[in-house]
Amino acid sequence: MHDLIEQLHGVILGASEAMGITLELASVLLLLVAGAVGHFALGALVNHLHRIANASEQNWDDVFVTALETPLRIVIWVVVVYFVLRVYPATDGLREYLFQAYDTAIVLVLAWFLHRLIAGSEEELLRADRGRTQSTDKATVRATAKLGRIALWILSGLMILQSLDVSISGLLAFGGIGGIAVGFAAKDLLANFFGGLSIYLDRPFTIGDWIRSPDQEIEGTVEDIGWRMTRIRTFDQRPLYVPNAIFSQISIQNPSRMLNRRIYETIGIRYDDAAQLPQIVADVRAMLEQHEEIDLSRTLIVNFVSFGPSSLDFFVYTFTKTVNWVEYHEIKQDVLLKILDIITGHGAEVAFPTQTLHVTPPEEPVV
Repeated sequence: MHDLIEQLHGVILGASEAMGITLELASVLLLLVAGAVGHFALGALVNHLHRIANASEQNWDDVFVTALETPLRIVIWVVVVYFVLRVYPATDGLREYLFQAYDTAIVLVLAWFLHRLIAGSEEELLRADRGRTQSTDKATVRATAKLGRIALWILSGLMILQSLDVSISGLLAFGGIGGIAVGFAAKDLLANFFGGLSIYLDRPFTIGDWIRSPDQEIEGTVEDIGWRMTRIRTFDQRPLYVPNAIFSQISIQNPSRMLNRRIYETIGIRYDDAAQLPQIVADVRAMLEQHEEIDLSRTLIVNFVSFGPSSLDFFVYTFTKTVNWVEYHEIKQDVLLKILDIITGHGAEVAFPTQTLHVTPPEEPVV
């Protein structure tokens, strides 16, 4: 090693004499050339690693290499600049501050790499080709990634302050006292922050879910869950911004997580068709039991239920296999049309509101 350093010193000395420049300037030029060579060599190495990663079955090596690629190139030039400052005499007066900047740059680059790694891991876990992921699992991934990024940059900020000789203990003590005043001044902001945190932890809904509240006029598809508010796209395509603190005060329904959709209809036939009613009810039940889109593991009821003002009413109570809104209405239409065919097939008719008026003839005048 000592011999290598001596040889390197001899090369630098020879180059300075050949170009007629000082030894320090020759060292700077050599460092810049070394940095450029390292930059291009690293590019070739990264491309080779990408080819190896693409050939593997796992995608996590791609995530790691992609996250490391750009920060590593920055690190090369940070190190080059550091050594340039050590050998170049013109920066003697600023050297202490520049060395602090070097420490700060190293912390920032490391934090940047970890930030890219967290973002890449989040994207990998949420990829569509990984299969259908439950909305609760998506919420967990997004919440963990966001909290990880926040913790990363808070820790990085503290490390940067420490490298700049700022007293962390004093800052934390001041933050404890000032936090009380800030808490009173920004209680609504903090309420929204903790409301957003509770959404990530409890996971009542996530991005892409259709939600609604029976307590408020809130219904639509969740587009974004921020730390202060949640953006919902209503069915008339208007954006609705709801402060996160609201969700701790109202009840929320999440139809996106339903297992089935229900068909619940009451149908009436004429009183004149009372004799056909038992067979109609039996045929409707048999039709539903044979329907391929009806979930027979759920409750299925078809029964005569009441004597209506102008009809004999029976009701249909069953569940479809699909939860898709459009497919559900197509299945419901098919079921209702088949019920209508069964009724007409028995010579009966669907009743409609009617009234029978009995008119008493006037009495004949007494002569």
